Amino acid sequence: MTLLWIAIAILLLPALWLLVSPLRNARSLHDQLHDFEVNDTSAEQNVAIFRRRLASLEAARERGDIDTERFEEDRLELERSLLEDTEVTVRRPLKSASSGRLVVPVVMVAVVVISVLWYQQEGAEGDLTLLAVQEEVQNDPDGSLAMYIERMEEQAARQPNNPNVWSTLFPLYRETGQTDQAVDALERLIEIEGRIAPLLAQLAQIRFFVAGRELTDEVQALVDETLEQDPRQPTVLGMLGIHAFDNGDYEQAIDRWRRAVANIEDPNTAASLREGIRVAQERMGVAPEEAAVEAAESTGIRVRVSLDEGLAERVSDDDTVFITARDLDGELPPLAVVQALVSELPMTVVLDNSVAMSPQAQISQVREARLMVRVSPSGQATPQPGDLFGDLEGVSVGPIDEDEAAEVVINRVFE
Repeated sequence: MTLLWIAIAILLLPALWLLVSPLRNARSLHDQLHDFEVNDTSAEQNVAIFRRRLASLEAARERGDIDTERFEEDRLELERSLLEDTEVTVRRPLKSASSGRLVVPVVMVAVVVISVLWYQQEGAEGDLTLLAVQEEVQNDPDGSLAMYIERMEEQAARQPNNPNVWSTLFPLYRETGQTDQAVDALERLIEIEGRIAPLLAQLAQIRFFVAGRELTDEVQALVDETLEQDPRQPTVLGMLGIHAFDNGDYEQAIDRWRRAVANIEDPNTAASLREGIRVAQERMGVAPEEAAVEAAESTGIRVRVSLDEGLAERVSDDDTVFITARDLDGELPPLAVVQALVSELPMTVVLDNSVAMSPQAQISQVREARLMVRVSPSGQATPQPGDLFGDLEGVSVGPIDEDEAAEVVINRVFE
């Protein structure tokens, strides 16, 4: 922590130097301004110019070029101009070179105080303390999980509003069988971070196991709230698969677990769910080979395609619509392609292995895909200027749900 404050001090030094540097040149700047004002002859020059113009004006009157009325008007204009020029040259007296010096140290102190207070409110000092605690326990010869929990509980008392404290304590309590403390830590984390789907899913899961793997009213309410925010939330889907398996509904368990696997990132958890799917299939009497084929055939994306009303006049009913799924990196050929006509829009299609262009590039090979829908008046597979299109990035590939569909709107024009 000492190094942190040293680093902050080093960063503040240039700012303080910039505040002080004008004082070093204050005396010379004051002398230059004073010399300029003493030697300023702009007023005399303005008077000389006035006199020359007035003499020229009088000569013009004597020659008869202008009459007396015009002469008086022009002389009045010259006098007004002289007054304006003379008024601009009137300056306030220069203050001394030392004037305002006391403000600089006040500003310097304010900069330091505000910087320190801002860092304490918005900085990561608390997180650095957590890291120091972790390293201290790891380097302690007598360090243990119990010691780590004890130290983190001390930090929870000192930093009750730091979400990283509670996100660290929750899994520690869960792994050590302290279920009540784990629930309290998770609920505290939800209070700080808000009722977001991943945290609600964790709370639903732990209460589900505390209730003996039963969907109590409390657990069901958490499940409903989570799925309303994220219908693909893998933790909740995995839990629902367990409940279905326990009740002998192996088909529903497989469906829930497949959807969870399609959206989960942890490879170990995904492997466990796949093993659960395998066991459920055995209970149903499905051979592994048949199950693999069935899984591949039921994997894909359900897509609903529509045309923006503002572009309807640019196409005809006989124009071809290409609905394509590609891998996100664009390294493989199209994974699935469906052709239709504009007259069929809006429409819903399923992109799965049955509409793959090649056995080497199928939609079941990826977890996410990019959807591209294009209207081609020429019917050519290659995009042409004037074609209409719409796309959608990062669409999850998984078990096809009849109640869910990715929405793609054709709303742009190829240039």
